[in-house]
Amino acid sequence: MRRPLLTCVAAALLTVAGGSACTGATGVGDGSASAPQLKTVGRLQGGVFRAADRELAPDLAGTTLDGRRLDVASYRGKVVVLNFWASWCAPCRAEARNLNAVYARTKGLGVEFVGVNIKDDTAAAQAMQRGKQVRYPSIEDQPGALLLAFRGQAPQTPPTTFILDRQGRVAARFLQGVTQTQLEIPVQVLAKEAA
Repeated sequence: MRRPLLTCVAAALLTVAGGSACTGATGVGDGSASAPQLKTVGRLQGGVFRAADRELAPDLAGTTLDGRRLDVASYRGKVVVLNFWASWCAPCRAEARNLNAVYARTKGLGVEFVGVNIKDDTAAAQAMQRGKQVRYPSIEDQPGALLLAFRGQAPQTPPTTFILDRQGRVAARFLQGVTQTQLEIPVQVLAKEAA
């Protein structure tokens, strides 16, 4: 009787740790033997990390899939949902409708969404954005350099989602595909925080 329960708990922990990321390894590292352990950020309160435990996000800027320049720092003062994705990643395709739904429900609350398309073909990425009716911009990051800036905080494979608070600090992270509820609760909590 205890064995099935332990198996279920172990499977759940693997999923939370990022086991559903698009990788051939464990989903927790970048597949290399020297992949660092993901650092612990701190205790969650209301789905977000305590303000004292939040670290400033790395600088993120680039050209969007539609050819515009975008610097995430220009959204300082707003909550930013930052989603790393690729068209070849099945969990990324599956979570797209959840991201779209939360974007539609929270964009009037001072929340911005930015996708980062990594290690992907531009035409395939654009086709996925059109097919999934994604309304927010995505920075093109063919070499995966922007995700590499989060090394130690996230697997180096999509899907990975960070939520930045109004000061540009990492306030929540998801190391696997997200559901609408999983994402919307911390977004709503952060939207209520003062700038």
